[in-house]
Amino acid sequence: MINFSHVTKVYAGGWVALEDASFEVQRGEFVLLTGASGAGKSTILRLLYMDETPDSGDVALYFQGDLAYHSAERMSSARRQTLRRRLGIVFQDFKLLHDRTVYENVALALRVADVPEARIKHRVYEVLNLVKLGPQARRHPHELSGGEQQRVAIARAMANEPYIVLADEPTGNLDPASSHEILRIFQDIHAAGTAVLMATHDYPLIDALPYRRIVLEQGRIVADGVPEPLNEEPLFLA
Repeated sequence: MINFSHVTKVYAGGWVALEDASFEVQRGEFVLLTGASGAGKSTILRLLYMDETPDSGDVALYFQGDLAYHSAERMSSARRQTLRRRLGIVFQDFKLLHDRTVYENVALALRVADVPEARIKHRVYEVLNLVKLGPQARRHPHELSGGEQQRVAIARAMANEPYIVLADEPTGNLDPASSHEILRIFQDIHAAGTAVLMATHDYPLIDALPYRRIVLEQGRIVADGVPEPLNEEPLFLA
């Protein structure tokens, strides 16, 4: 599904955000990108949703086994937007439209993908119920808590039935209780068969999770695997 091969990304001023990074993510995996701020986690996600291109190496996305995107490919803006709709993208700061209702924030993701209006209402409530916000559909984001706003953002990301969800520090602005709820939702999404790649340095939240971790330090991958559990039972999976 994802193939990173010897990827290096250098920003202005000579800051090496990624150096010779290689990894793969398979269909249906749940993978955590961890490391301190500035380690390269967000750069990996930006490369995947085609907001950046590597200076060297290759980034490739495969949908249903077919090559959908390769970083060496010259791509029109329209083609890039079409591919992004098959990715669910969740940001730390939610990126909701505050002059629109919860319903309209989610529906917009479907409208830009030319989904028929007859299908939109059903799908909007389907994903809002997934994140337990169906009754809040007619409220505006400013009427919701931070955790609820992030749940709206997750619903929007899931609206077009993505192949993979890319989450960039999705609990970074939330209190511990809201963070646990967000992580449970991502686990439900994963259990239903959607791959999840989550960048986070919220170690108290993730330390007992039984998922593969790709650990970055100063742009380099220094570890990749499933850590030994700290507790006898994994969190949240009961």
